[in-house]
Amino acid sequence: MWEILRDRRLAGIKFRRQSPISIFVADFYCARLKLIVELDGDVHSDPHQVAHDKNRDSYLRSLGCTILRFPNRDLFQNREAVLSQILAVATTLQAQADEPPGPSSPSPRSGEGAGG
Repeated sequence: MWEILRDRRLAGIKFRRQSPISIFVADFYCARLKLIVELDGDVHSDPHQVAHDKNRDSYLRSLGCTILRFPNRDLFQNREAVLSQILAVATTLQAQADEPPGPSSPSPRSGEGAGG
């Protein structure tokens, strides 16, 4: 996966490998999009590891991260589908980042609002 993601090879998106995020380390991380890509080996099917991953992912989401998890076999058996999914999510996150902020509610005019 690193050979695919390194040096902005996937649509110019910058990923770091084994990137620390708070108390965890992400397999691959795009800081600008807060996008984490995890490759899971067989150990991730163990019930204790599943529970750990679920808690970890919940914490990382609370930091605003988006997490994509793929079993290793998916990368080897259908690499294009994995890359397409990463690219689709990254494109969506990029579009959201580029959107201007929505309109804010105007401040009440004098005499309106609480105590007015």
